[in-house]
Amino acid sequence: MRDRVPVSGSQTSLREANRASIIDAVKRHGGLTQVELAGATGLSAATVSTIIKELLGAGVVDTRTTIRSGRRAQLVTLARRTGLAVGIHVGHRSMRVALAGFAHEIVADQVLPLPSEHRADTSLDRAALLIVELLDRVGSSIDEVVGIGIGLPAPVDAATGAVSVRGILRGWDDVPVAQVMSKRLARPVFVDNDANLGALAESTAGASREYRDSVYVRASVGTGAGIVVNGQVFRGFAGTAGEIGHVQVDPQGDICRCGSRGCLDTVVGARAIVEPLRGTHGSLTLRDVVQRALDGDPGCARVIADAGATIGTVVAGLATAVNPQCVVVGGDLAETGEILIGPMRDAIHRRVLLNQIAPLEVVPAELGQSAEVQGALSMVLQATEFDVRLDEPDDDPHDEPPVEATHAG
Repeated sequence: MRDRVPVSGSQTSLREANRASIIDAVKRHGGLTQVELAGATGLSAATVSTIIKELLGAGVVDTRTTIRSGRRAQLVTLARRTGLAVGIHVGHRSMRVALAGFAHEIVADQVLPLPSEHRADTSLDRAALLIVELLDRVGSSIDEVVGIGIGLPAPVDAATGAVSVRGILRGWDDVPVAQVMSKRLARPVFVDNDANLGALAESTAGASREYRDSVYVRASVGTGAGIVVNGQVFRGFAGTAGEIGHVQVDPQGDICRCGSRGCLDTVVGARAIVEPLRGTHGSLTLRDVVQRALDGDPGCARVIADAGATIGTVVAGLATAVNPQCVVVGGDLAETGEILIGPMRDAIHRRVLLNQIAPLEVVPAELGQSAEVQGALSMVLQATEFDVRLDEPDDDPHDEPPVEATHAG
């Protein structure tokens, strides 16, 4: 529903709000057609068209022809700017670093193996060196970097950029990651949990982009979840929302890294998956188990299916509390497809309330192993403020259509 258009000076502020809304939508999704922009912002097609012309003239956006539903359309993207974002995903045994421009296109990407229980200082040193190497590869310098986003497999306090729960990521406790990395490279640094970043990426450019409320489950060496509510990642106080890997599922189970007993991670984590196979398959890594399951090995498929069912029981509790429209499953184990996701989906559907209006979907991630690093890049790009300075047209109503007010929610 549109608001009645105020007169005089109020019209200018509304025009600016509408411009900001359009820029934010393009920045969030990387590129939208004008029809999609109208749907994303709630503005009319005429108003979107007028504002896009202004932004195009000011060099803020670019347009190019694309195809949507078999028809030609004008895709609106942010204008190519001098500057790059850096995304880093630090895993338990590897690190991925990527560079991207303001249109979200990745221009350089590399994966680096890490030793078990690597420490923050050496890993951040390696990340800094790799960033400089990638920049040199694309003919850029550190001065062109607008920000660095880092995803960690642990809860993160956004205010300090540090791991907020001791023991979960050994060697990283009490390290102000954002501050340390910023000192190394003299650029702004943003840090978040990797499942949150996976949720951000999938909700903007992946499997849950059509939904306002979703949950992203990362099933890998450990298990975590990122929660998206009304299009925004919900982190909770000090970043511990979605830490489903530390929900107790076996009161008599093993001691977890967090200090509790029988957490989900002790039952479906990498060690719990490879250990039952040791007697019949010898020494395997998690990647070995995934590949053998894909190749048809029944034992490897069995342990992954069992893990899916167990994860599903925990995710069902989260889904009952949050009521998402979609659960997206990513991480190493998700590469097995329905071997993991089928039992997980069944367990979720057995335990959540049957919503006849909007049944809960459980689907594989679309961005694969790049979801977390793409989320880190998006975190930087969304945090970067665009200095949009336009010459103001006068308020003569004959010069342009009336400006609409936008509504949240």
